[in-house]
Amino acid sequence: MTGVIVVNKPQDFTSFDVVAVMRGCFGTKKVGHGGTLDPMAQGVLPIFVGGATKAADLVPDSDKSYRAGFRLGLTSDTLDIWGQCSEEKAVNLSAEELEGALARFRGDIMQVPPMYSALKINGQKLCDLARKGIVVERKPRPITVSRLESIQFDGRDGVIEVDCSSGTYIRSLIDDIGAALGTGAVMTSLVRTRSCGYTLEESYPLAELKAMDRETLCGLLKPVESVFAPLPEIRLDEVQRRLYMNGVRLDADRLAFRPETDRLCRVSGAEGFIGVARVNDAGELVPVKRFMD
Repeated sequence: MTGVIVVNKPQDFTSFDVVAVMRGCFGTKKVGHGGTLDPMAQGVLPIFVGGATKAADLVPDSDKSYRAGFRLGLTSDTLDIWGQCSEEKAVNLSAEELEGALARFRGDIMQVPPMYSALKINGQKLCDLARKGIVVERKPRPITVSRLESIQFDGRDGVIEVDCSSGTYIRSLIDDIGAALGTGAVMTSLVRTRSCGYTLEESYPLAELKAMDRETLCGLLKPVESVFAPLPEIRLDEVQRRLYMNGVRLDADRLAFRPETDRLCRVSGAEGFIGVARVNDAGELVPVKRFMD
């Protein structure tokens, strides 16, 4: 029982709540997730089961996609509608004014993490400090917003779609957009539509999964190879495969395909996917993780 199941996380569940449910459904403690979602958020949460948990820290496609609702004329301590909000101001902006602000946040930018986050400073979670009324300085971090589009806007309330690098806080992005407009803004909804290369269309509602028997659930598991689909493939002959599975470093120049040095690649034999590896500076194919005994 090894593979990945893509869950559509419901609101008011933590990512660890979903892991706990899936442990019960599959009858194993060997379950992990592919990227934390806040409790108020919904959407794509890849769940790694069995031997697939070894792939969770090697996901090549770490970018994320979101659809987020926002409201102008408000600010809050949590940067979303669920926090302590300020008095609402009347706002009625044009779509052109909104677009002018959005343009400032596309590409490589710096972002200050929110206080209400799980990031740690001096061993303490920022959210724990925030609940005590303590605000500490946070250093801006580089992020990439590769796509930022308004798909709905009535002058005050709207919806944006975002493609971004891992570690991007959509709440902070919306707060920054509100500051750029001079109106303030809070996030009102959040749906993750893509994570680890998997999309919302591939996901299953948690309630439906809980109602399935284990055999049906196992039939929904995606192969662990699907995690590494974006990577170039190295195909080994039977002799090379046997050496690889025994941990032997192969001469990259003798492979049917020689990948770039230090680039992660998926490795296959006659029976299919067997692991991931990379070529070192000495020209040797070094196993990183093997997914067959």
